[in-house]
Amino acid sequence: MRRTITTILAAGLAVILAGNGLAMLFAGAWWYNAVPGAPLTGPFNAHFVKDIGAAYLVCAAACAAFAWRPQAAWPALAAAAAFLTLHAAIHVADAIASPTCGQALMRDAPGVFIPALATLALAASRALQTKEFRHA
Repeated sequence: MRRTITTILAAGLAVILAGNGLAMLFAGAWWYNAVPGAPLTGPFNAHFVKDIGAAYLVCAAACAAFAWRPQAAWPALAAAAAFLTLHAAIHVADAIASPTCGQALMRDAPGVFIPALATLALAASRALQTKEFRHA
């Protein structure tokens, strides 16, 4: 049962992250205007949005690999979790510096914080089950 839940979660994250990454790569201006708060970060920069879109696609691939072969792919998932967590930390720091901190945190929860926490939880859970990690 646990394997099924982690597989479904990882596969779902892969689909969501891939959709976001593809939108950023191929419809960056639309993505920028559709995502709440994105225009508040400054003027649209197509190159920057595509760079981040590429990072999201890599994270999606890591999640898909983990869903398919969790024992072999958990280090890739850990790298994806690291990017998503650092990205979330930047959003937290920006929110703290904002006069609308609570609103910014709530706005960013579904698209930034939840994927970061989910990938981090999957990677940490798998790491704790890994023989090499336990005996390090």
